[in-house]
This record gives sequence, structure tokens and C-alpha cells, in this order.
Amino acid sequence: MSGRWLTKKQVEIYMNCRIEGKTQKQSSAKADISERSGRDIEKGKRKDPELKVRSWRTRTDPLGSIWLSDIVPLLKAEPSLQPLTLLEHIQLTYDPETYPDSILRTLQRRIKDWRHKYGPSQEVMFSQQHYAGQQCLSDFTEFSDITITIKGAGFVHKLYHFRLMFSGWSYMQIIQGGESYAALSEGLQNALWLLGGSPCEHRTDSLSAAFKNLSASAAKDQTEQYTQLCSNLGMKATRNNKGVSHENGGIESPHGHVKNRIRQALLLRGNYDFKSIDDYQLWIQDIVNKHNARNAKKITIELPALKPLPNFKSADFRVYSAKVSSSSTIKVTTSLYSVPSKLIGANLQIHQYHDHLDCYHGSQLIMSIKRVFGTGKKRRAKNIDYQHVIDSLVKKPGAFYNYKHRDALFPTDVYHAIWHIIDKKLLALDASKLMVGLLFLAAKRTCEQALGDYVLSLLNKSEFPCLKALKLKFGLVSNVAIPVVEVEQHNLSQYDNLIPQQEELYHEVY
Repeated sequence: MSGRWLTKKQVEIYMNCRIEGKTQKQSSAKADISERSGRDIEKGKRKDPELKVRSWRTRTDPLGSIWLSDIVPLLKAEPSLQPLTLLEHIQLTYDPETYPDSILRTLQRRIKDWRHKYGPSQEVMFSQQHYAGQQCLSDFTEFSDITITIKGAGFVHKLYHFRLMFSGWSYMQIIQGGESYAALSEGLQNALWLLGGSPCEHRTDSLSAAFKNLSASAAKDQTEQYTQLCSNLGMKATRNNKGVSHENGGIESPHGHVKNRIRQALLLRGNYDFKSIDDYQLWIQDIVNKHNARNAKKITIELPALKPLPNFKSADFRVYSAKVSSSSTIKVTTSLYSVPSKLIGANLQIHQYHDHLDCYHGSQLIMSIKRVFGTGKKRRAKNIDYQHVIDSLVKKPGAFYNYKHRDALFPTDVYHAIWHIIDKKLLALDASKLMVGLLFLAAKRTCEQALGDYVLSLLNKSEFPCLKALKLKFGLVSNVAIPVVEVEQHNLSQYDNLIPQQEELYHEVY
């Protein structure tokens, strides 16, 4: 601090600290000055700092010969040039020893001062006034630094985040898959029904992830669906400009606050594993409720300003038609799903949600299937349930070995491991018969996990499983002997009493 004049305030702070008994070092630090300046103050050299304004330099300007001739013209031509870029340019143009790296800090200060005086106008952020019941926002976020697991398995997901702009009331919902219209529609309506009303306007970002892989007509269709959804809910649909993230700052910043609460709660919880997705969703909502409790006063003010909701929710799914193939499968968008073989040849109507499919035959809901998501450009995925085809497969087990979707049939990693072992030790047909038998037993006795763990434990001990013994162990067949029933033969002549006498029959006929 000795290279510049001190302020009167700094002198006062320093002297007060000295009067209180603090050392020169402590007093200088408190006044944000050097110890040398502190000593100068005590010697009377800095007695009246406001009486003098220094107008001369105390050392040679290291940029004096190039500032106006080289650096300023470059800044005028391109104001966004960085100090390090300009220093490296000067070092290449002139002698690096004349302009060493040590002058970078001086160059940074000089450029900063130049920009404040002569640089271009900067973008101004205009603080907005928000009113109760005016606006809500939606966006998607995810954890990039932690991994949530469901029963030990990694769970890939996003979080839909809804927020009222005035009160800060929030809602979060687990979303599987991408930022689709179905996810937005379901999350938005669930939030509003939980809230009990809707504001005047709903704002999102460009939701490019929901539309970038669609054709122009499909993107237009989803845009119209989104506009109609908001209209049905009594809200005006708006979007911020693409690429201008601060326009959605009313929810981007709260993402961090809520996610930080979730991270802290996970640390207190001690682990990142949950029993089910529903269990995880309830836990998330409990965290968000605690966050909302801090805004209770504003929420009380905003609730009366919300509009009433319609009597029914809008459709939050996409509708597809699919015919069940001879392989007992249906294709929905780019993914393949198995269905019970009794439906082969049937035309199904599919309601595709963000996390599952509802399959209707006529007007009757016949089954729900977990939705799967592929990766890569084609985004193909399979959800093949062995229980849908096992009755046919057990009749022709030889078809198993080269079955196109064989690996997708295995219900867990345990069965993958079992197949990997027996495929190496047995002939193709024998391995197929054993594997199909295990799957048939697992399906019929509902012992999938117990059977898989038991068989794998035998194989790990180099004991080969016997299918007949497994059927006895898990109750598919019984080893109880069939009791012998002794039957005493009666006299067959007794049947003659049932035949009418010939003479009586003659009179009856004639």
C-alpha cells in the first residue's frame, strides 16, 4: 500500500487499532494497508492524506512505449481481446525479456481501466418485479456428481423442477428418459394439482432436448400440444430465447439450492440407495416440502391469487398403434417390447408415458410395461420378458441358442452368469435345454431370485445342477408316491338286472 496515497478512513482505522493496543501488523491488516504505511502514519508522514494528490509516477511504466502504439489500437479493433493474448502477442513482436510475464498483472489493470473508460457498452441485467399468481417456470436438471441406485443398481434419471416465481414454491418429480413432452406434461399437471391452482403464465426454456431429434412436422405437433395444454390449464405458454440462460434465471439458480439440500440430506442419510423409485420420489418430495416451508408466508399470499384448475387433467402421454408380431413383440417408436403370446395378431393401442407404456385392447387396459431407452444415434432398446414366451420356448428349447433376443431374455445378471458358465461346459442343445428349464421353473414357481442364486452357488463350487432335483427342491413336481387303491371287483351278472325281460319289451313295443 506504500505506492499510493491512503484514505482518511484507513488512517483512522489504523490509529484506533493502535490505541486499542493492537500491534502494527494487526492494525495494518485491519486498515488494509502495509506495515510500512503504518509506520509512516506513526511518524507523521501520512498525517493529512487528503491534502496531497500525487500526479507523478514513482517508477518507470513498463508499458509506456507500446500502450498507445500497439495495445490500444488492438483493443479498439477487438475489445474482447484478453490480457494474456495481448502479452503473448507483444512478446512475439518484441523482445520477451523487455516484456516478461511479470507485467501481466499491470497489463490486466490497465486494460480493465481502459474498458471502463473507452470500451463498448455492456449488457445490463434488469431486475424484475414479480407478482403473486403471475408466473411459474419449468425446467429439467440432473445430478452430475452423484449416482442414485435402486436396490443397488444405478438409476439414470432427470428431475423435473416446477417453481412459482413470486413465492418460490417448488415441486420435483423423477423423470426417466429425456426432456420429452410427456415428462413436461405429467410433471406440470402433478405440480399444479398438488398446488391447487395455476398462475397466469408458464415459462420454459427452449426445451431443445425435446424437439431436436424430431422432424419439422412432429416438432410443430408437439409445440401445438404444449400450447393447448397450457390453454386448458388457464395459462399462457411462453419460452425464453434460445441460448439466453439468464432469462430462465428464476429457476436455474433455485436448481442449485434445492439440489444442494438433496445432497446434504443424502450425506445425513448415509447412502444413495433406495428400495424403489416410488420410495425415492417420496423422499425427494419430503426434501422439497422442507424447502417450501421456508417460503410459507409468500406461499400463503400467492395461493389466493391462483386460478382454479379444470375438472380433469389433460392427456400426458403419446398414443401409438402396434400389432403384436408372431414373435410376441411390439415396436413402439424405436424400442421393442414383448407381450404375452396370447396377444399374437392383436392390434393394441399404446399410451406412451415418460416411464412406462399402457397397452389397451379395445377399451380395456391389459398390461403396463416399463419403458426402455436406447443410446446412440438409433436409440434402439429391448424389453423382453421371458415369462411372455416361456410356454412356447419350453416346447422347443433348441430355438433358444440362436434366438435373436436371447440375451434380453435373462431377467437378472445372475442368469447371465449362469448361461455364461453352462454354455462353456455343455453342448449347445444341452445348455439350451437346461437354461430354458431354469427359466420355466423360475416363471412357474415365482422363485426367480432364489433359484438363480442357488444355481450360481452350485456352479461356483463346480457342482453341476440337475434340473430334476431343482424341480423337486422348488416344488414344480412332487416326490410323494401315488397311493395304491385296491378295488374289489363286483359280480358282473348284476348288470343283467338292468336289462328288461324280452317278453315285457315285446308288449311295450306292440
